[in-house]
Amino acid sequence: MPRHIQELKWFAFALGLAASFTLVMDWDPWPMLLSLPFCLIWIYLAWLNREPQLKYINIVFSGLYVWGILRYFLSG
Repeated sequence: MPRHIQELKWFAFALGLAASFTLVMDWDPWPMLLSLPFCLIWIYLAWLNREPQLKYINIVFSGLYVWGILRYFLSG
C-alpha cells in the first residue's frame, strides 16, 4: 500500500475520533465540520479500491453534512 494512502487512513481515523469526541461534548458545529473531511477521504479511498457501497454511503453522508453545516451557519 502506498505511503500516502496509509497516511490518509490515519488522518481519517484521527478525524473520526475528534468528531466523536466533539459530539459527546456537544460542541456544535464541530462534529459536522470534522466528519465532512472524514467522509471525503473515504470517498476517495473507496474510489481507489473500487468499493461502490462504501463510496455511495459516504457520498450520502457528505451531502447531509454539507446541508447541516449550511443550515447551522445560515440560521445563525
